[in-house]
Amino acid sequence: MAALAAPASAHAHFLLEYTTDTMIDRPGDVPVKLVFWHPFENGHVMDLEMPEEFFMVHNGKRTDLRDTLEPIRFMGSQNEAAAFKGSVPVKRSGDYVIVTVPAPYYEEAEDIYIQQITKAFLNRNQLPTDWAEPVGLPVEILPLNKPYNIITGSTFTGQVVANGAPVPGAEIEIEYMAAEPDMQSSAASDPVVSPMPGGAVVAISDANGYFSFGVPKAGYWGFAALGAGPVTTHDGKELSQDAVIWIRAWDME
Repeated sequence: MAALAAPASAHAHFLLEYTTDTMIDRPGDVPVKLVFWHPFENGHVMDLEMPEEFFMVHNGKRTDLRDTLEPIRFMGSQNEAAAFKGSVPVKRSGDYVIVTVPAPYYEEAEDIYIQQITKAFLNRNQLPTDWAEPVGLPVEILPLNKPYNIITGSTFTGQVVANGAPVPGAEIEIEYMAAEPDMQSSAASDPVVSPMPGGAVVAISDANGYFSFGVPKAGYWGFAALGAGPVTTHDGKELSQDAVIWIRAWDME
């Protein structure tokens, strides 16, 4: 497993697939917001173009959800930027893996493109079905713990894979969603905690692509394996093709 480090990098960009909950009681369309943001410190919001792909996987079946997306404006503490709202049809029991493949984003400050291929998870009626299975993305993080009900104080372990093969030595930035999108107003809530000193929290995957993190607080946690994907250039510039996964942690009561 990997030890934690605190490099001198800035706080990370993270693509959010935000829903107010992960455990769904009743069948229906679950609202979701796609926001490209810095949620730990409620920082800068980046403009998000229409994703190349937006779909769900349930009981091994892929369903395209791109036609549910509508453009919105999302307001963070520093600025307003383009985002999207959509919905996930949750009907039968089981897992619903939400997947977004965004268009590459040009980061002018670094003169590179960033593409964060992102997964999040919903579940209905506590029946596990798809959460541990690969989706078949160019790069993804496979969870080894059920990602929608992690116990606060326990550990989360994931494996970074690209084209199905483990990625050793991947740098995984770890982000707490201290501020959350408001589903009604399309604005951010106030952060409930402050970012850690020393820059982004980071783990490094081992020789078989595995990493672990001790989850200290309830809420949503994001993990981004930076530049772990097989595609490294876009429009003649460097591309960081990242794998992102969001998990939900809960306090025991």
